Amino acid sequence: MSSKFDNAIVEKTSHSSDHSLPGLPRGGSNVAHELDERRRAALAEVDNAKFSWFHVKVCCVAGVGFFTDAYDIFAINIASTMLGYVYGSNHNLTSNQSLGVKVATPIGNLFGQLLFGWLADVVGRKRMYGVELMIIIVSTFGQAVSGRGPAVSIIAVLIVWRFIMGVGIGGDYPLSAVISSEFAATRSRGRLMTAVFAFQGWGNFAAALVSLIVVSAFKKQIIHDDLVTLHHVDYCWRLLIGLGCVPGVIALYFRLTIPETPRFTMDIERNVAQASQDIENVLTTGDFYVDPDAVVQRADAPKATRRDFIKHFSKWENGKVLLGCAYSWFALDIAFYGLGLNSSIILTVIGFGNSKATGTLGVYESLRNVSIGNLILSAAGLIPGYWVSFLLIDSWGRKPIQLMGFIMLTIIFVIMGFGFDKLNDNNSNKKAFVFLYCLADFFQNFGPNVTTFVIPGEAFPTRYRSTAHGIAAASGKLGAVVAQVGFARLQDIGGPPGKGHFIKHILEIFAFFMLTGIFSTLLLPETKGKSLEELSNESQDGFIKGVRQVEVRDGVLVTEA
Repeated sequence: MSSKFDNAIVEKTSHSSDHSLPGLPRGGSNVAHELDERRRAALAEVDNAKFSWFHVKVCCVAGVGFFTDAYDIFAINIASTMLGYVYGSNHNLTSNQSLGVKVATPIGNLFGQLLFGWLADVVGRKRMYGVELMIIIVSTFGQAVSGRGPAVSIIAVLIVWRFIMGVGIGGDYPLSAVISSEFAATRSRGRLMTAVFAFQGWGNFAAALVSLIVVSAFKKQIIHDDLVTLHHVDYCWRLLIGLGCVPGVIALYFRLTIPETPRFTMDIERNVAQASQDIENVLTTGDFYVDPDAVVQRADAPKATRRDFIKHFSKWENGKVLLGCAYSWFALDIAFYGLGLNSSIILTVIGFGNSKATGTLGVYESLRNVSIGNLILSAAGLIPGYWVSFLLIDSWGRKPIQLMGFIMLTIIFVIMGFGFDKLNDNNSNKKAFVFLYCLADFFQNFGPNVTTFVIPGEAFPTRYRSTAHGIAAASGKLGAVVAQVGFARLQDIGGPPGKGHFIKHILEIFAFFMLTGIFSTLLLPETKGKSLEELSNESQDGFIKGVRQVEVRDGVLVTEA
């Protein structure tokens, strides 16, 4: 890959005057053309690369983060029931307490996605990758060892820790999406990104499985516990949440040592020579090397600024893509988190798996049944949906899958909402309701839950890719917050507390948002089979106009920005 534009090694000089480094081109049409061609050749090498162990490493390193994210987010669905037994009034958290522990993480997600999305475009994907995982690890451990005192309740402490954890989880979305898309070959980019995101389903499943294991492990202690204090249920929720930091600890080293993406080096740092070297090393050995003494040649290429951002997205052909991504994710998360964080409540309301036992035996059986119910929902709906998307996303395309998913979800939620009373008047019909619930989970993942993650990681220029993905993801978490607050405030309208009288109407509201998602999907381009540069809506002819001035001043390398 060597050429006359490769990094040159120079000795630092101690002269006090300014000196230009000899032999480096300063611009001009020939230089611009050669750098432009070199950039295209380097990008083509990434786009046409054969699937390798390096791609597997990227998938696993990014995917473990999503496993941890999903585990930590959805474990609270079961843990909140445990918290109610230990710290709640009459063995239940108040609606405000339940809302607080469930909504704190999505609110943190929103801030984390905006912050880390922007930082990844400013300081680099590599520099931020791992920072968000450290936040998740510390805050997860903090939840597991939380206590209470005269001045503060344990629920308040948990809300604070879950908000901080949410910031870290939020940062994982744009970073993992952009890193996996920028390293992927064009023909397999959709499958690689979907495989990363599919770890979310296993994280959800693992949370329910760990819950079942710890509840079963403490069966005798729970049954013989004091019904007032239920000390051993306290052990259960702490283990359930605390174990969520284990996969993050395992993945941390690999995140901190992953290479910077060549597209960031080339298009944001504008260092074409280093990017070319990185591509060759990463694709052959999976390793990379940055010479600290190498002369850096900054290409004269479009640079991210506030004015340039506004100019780019004020054009309708660009702005509509960001709008379509953001609203589609918002609409989807209304239902995805509305169901995902409240599945235990919905299963309890319909009486599916409720325990008829009393006392501490009833406590054990209720926790066990909630865990089993969530396992069924994950195994029957969530996980299969991810992997059907994986099989079809690079052949059928992102846009058709998202459209089909929103259409099917609209139909399913209409049936579940308007037929709620009929579906829950006997045990056979309750099984039909659970089947529809699983079907909704399936078409969320074989549908917009996957594609709303994939498309924003592809459809924007490199210098704004992470920022735009963060905006779209934050819109989704705004939907999650709206759904969670709405669910908590609306579920008991028109009936006694705890009976979920209004849940059928909440399902009807979900159907409306799925319908609106159909129309926002029409704003999106089909990204299948196109390079990231084609999808940027920017001409690649003359993308690089030349080379910036490179100098040494007083023995220090200085590069014009």
